[in-house]
Amino acid sequence: MSDKTQAILEQAMKLSTSERAEVAEQLIASLDETPDADVEKTWQEEVQRRIREVDSGEVKTIPWEVVQKQLRHGK
Repeated sequence: MSDKTQAILEQAMKLSTSERAEVAEQLIASLDETPDADVEKTWQEEVQRRIREVDSGEVKTIPWEVVQKQLRHGK
């Protein structure tokens, strides 16, 4: 890693969690120069399908606290 890259990384690590997430999202997006329209459309359709399933009650969500507990206890 170059000195410049290391300095940027050190500065980025001082950001809040949400700010680091924004930076990471922008960096990752910059790697894909030409987004595949079919993939984007398919993902949007999948997101909408999942939202409909949750909204209709077809799928039940699990609170994050419960998921964390299950992960800690290997369930």
